[in-house]
Formats: sequence, C-alpha cells, structure tokens
Amino acid sequence: MMPILEPRRTFTLSQVTASIKKTLEARYHSEYWISAEMNKLNYYSHSGHCYPELLEKKDGKVVAEMRSMLWKSNYDRINKRFEEVLKTPLSDGLKILFLAKITFHPTSGVQLQIMDIDPSYTLGDLQREKNETIDRLKSEQVFDLNRRKVLPILPQRIAIISANTSKGLGDFLKIIDENPWNYRFFHMLFPAYLQGEKAITSIVEKLQTIRKVIHHFDAVAIIRGGGGDVGLTTFNHYDISQAIANFPIPVITGIGHSTNETVAELVAYYNAITPTKTGEFLLQKFRDFDAVVSGSQNSMVDFSRMLLNNQNEKLQISGRFLKSGTGKLVEKNKGKIISVSQKVSHQTRTNLTIHHNSLNATVSKMQSVSNSVLSRNNWMMTDFSGKIISSTKRFLGNEDQKVEQIQKNINILDPINTLKRGFSITRFDGAAITSSGTVSIGDDVEINLFRGKINAKINSKE
Repeated sequence: MMPILEPRRTFTLSQVTASIKKTLEARYHSEYWISAEMNKLNYYSHSGHCYPELLEKKDGKVVAEMRSMLWKSNYDRINKRFEEVLKTPLSDGLKILFLAKITFHPTSGVQLQIMDIDPSYTLGDLQREKNETIDRLKSEQVFDLNRRKVLPILPQRIAIISANTSKGLGDFLKIIDENPWNYRFFHMLFPAYLQGEKAITSIVEKLQTIRKVIHHFDAVAIIRGGGGDVGLTTFNHYDISQAIANFPIPVITGIGHSTNETVAELVAYYNAITPTKTGEFLLQKFRDFDAVVSGSQNSMVDFSRMLLNNQNEKLQISGRFLKSGTGKLVEKNKGKIISVSQKVSHQTRTNLTIHHNSLNATVSKMQSVSNSVLSRNNWMMTDFSGKIISSTKRFLGNEDQKVEQIQKNINILDPINTLKRGFSITRFDGAAITSSGTVSIGDDVEINLFRGKINAKINSKE
C-alpha cells in the first residue's frame, strides 16, 4: 500500500524575492561607508546614470565583487567635487571610499546605491602608492641614478616619448623647431600611450626600444599635455619610475602642470614640468653656450684691438725718430749723396744701352726658333686631335650602354613593379611594417596594392 504524501509547500519566485527584500531592508536600513576599487564606472551619457563595478582584491586576486548604481543627481555633485579636489573626473580604476545603502530588486538582485564619495580618500591612496614606489627605488639604490647622468653641452639629438595627437607634443616641437636663434635639433618620436591602462607597458616598451639605438641620442624627453593628480598616477608606478632611473642617458620630463611631482619626475635627470618648459630648457643650453662663445669672442676682439693700438703708438714714435734721424743724416751727407747719385745715373745709362742691344738680339733669335718649333709640331697637334675625338666617342658609347643597363636595373627594383607581381606594402601610422612587434592586437593598418588600398585590423600575430 502506497504511503500518503503530505502536499509540498511551494513558493513563487516573486514571493522569494519579496521575502529577501523585506529581510534585507529590515537588517540593512542604514547607510554605510565602504572602501572598494571602482573597476569600471559604466557612465551612460543618455541618462546621466552610472552603474559602477566594485571590486576588492587581496594579493592580486578578486575576493569580492558587487554591482552598484549612482544616479545622475548624485553623480553630477560628486564628479564636480572630484574635479575641484583632484583636478580630474571620476574614472575607471580608482580606489574610493563611498557612502551607500544596500538595495534589492527582484530582477537585478542585491546592489549598492552610492550616495556620496570622499575624494580625499582617493587622493590619499595615490600618495601611498607614490611613497611605496619612492621607498622601493631608494632601497634598490637607483633613485638618483639618472640625475647623475651627464647631459652634453649641446643636446641636439632628442628621442621623444609622447602620443601622436598630444597638444603638448605640438607645443614642444614648436619651441625647439621655430626658435629665433635658428638652433637645429634632430628629434624622433616614439609614440606611446601616456594615460589609461596601456600607458605603463607602452612607456616602458618605448624606453627599451630607445636603448637599442641609444648611440643616436643625447637625451629622452617624455612629453604629455597636462592633467590632474589622478591623471598622472601612471607616473607614480614602479615600472616606469625604475626604467627612467636606470636609463643610460638623461631623461627630461614635461608631463603636466601639477605642483605635486610624480615619482617619474623625481627620478628623471630634469623635470621641466610642462612641454613648453622642456623645449625652453633645451634651448637655454644652447643660449648658455652661445653666451660663453660670444663673451670669449668679444674678449679676443678687445685684446686684439688694444694690442694693435699699443703697437701703432710704438710705430708712430719709431717713425718720428726715424724721420728726424734720417733728415739729419741726409743733410750731413748731402754732398756725397749728390756725387754718388751722378755716378749711379751715368753707370745706369751705360748698362741700359748694353742690355738693350743684347735684348734685341735675343728677341730675334727667339722669334726664329719659335717659328721653327711651331712649324715642326703643327702636324703632331692635328694628328693628336683626331685621336682624342675618336677615343672620346668610344668612351661615351660605352658609358651610354652602362647607363641603359643601370636604368633597366632601377626599373626592375621599382616598388610599383613589385606590387604588380601581387606583393603589397602594409603600413601602420604611415610607416612600413617589417616586424610583427611594431603593431598590437586591435591596431588599424593600411595595405597598399598596385591598384588601391585596403584598411584592416590586427586580429592576431606571431
């Protein structure tokens, strides 16, 4: 006989969610201050609301994760205060201390509704990270290595790390390329991300690239267009600061307007603060050298002028003594001078007559010999001229054949002919790609064909 089963008690999903909501509201009816990392802000411009993703990490692992919401009215107020205190808006990756209440919705589950955020906590966390980096570099005894490097008297060859579209880069280049003294610089851009999650890896990789061609440069300039303390937090990171401190040539930073120097600026050879000041720093090196050279030149001119004046005075005094002594001597020996003068005049006329006759005889002989030599060698010149013309024609013919062969070789090596055979040229940022290391996944590239171009995106590389 089958046992009689009691009817099971069942609940609808809405009953369960309603019970959970009632329990949470009864237990968590207050607002709480909570610390967490805001992994993603998730700002929606059409509504003005945000749905931040909140994380807590321990030893690099996520130990807690929760969704939250930040309504437009609270976001506008909080974001304005962040810009006033930190000179930067709310953004991804910040550690925040926020006031929130726990809410539950039947369809979205448990969430934290953010009511307020304390910007001073975020600023303090950034200072803590900065202090940790400084302590580590000092313990490794590399903190001031780059500051002890020697900058050349005239630093003309500059490697630049900056973003292609950075306004600061434009300001820097205008200063050094359009200077009124016509000083000439050689500079090469190594484009990199200077903000965001890619910035740290990007800057370190560019420093490593410059190391490979270090003999071409006198200094490295890291240029950024400015920003608040949080915007500059990348430059407090240990990897960037350590790479700059250990760099074999001077590194000059011009990465913002902040009065609170980042670690990268502290370990660099010189912190010019802004891109404009960086350009002016380099120009001043030339102005200082110019002043030394000009001063030396003026000193040499003044000394030479003084020396010439002294010698001129001595010469004038000697001239006056010589004139006076000569006059007295001439007057004393006037009779002898007249007698000697008459003898010299008579002897000179005699010698001129003798030499005149001899000269006429020599001229006659030279005319006779010259006519004979010219007549004898005339036929030799005619024959030699013919040989020169013949040899020249043969030489020019041979050289024409060589030029035609070189032109054929040039046509064969012409990139257009290579493209005609089905080959292509792939470019990134206007430069031909010869190595997969030049590009990253997701980069846009341009493929040049014999006829037309193709735009593509890097999905993978080997």
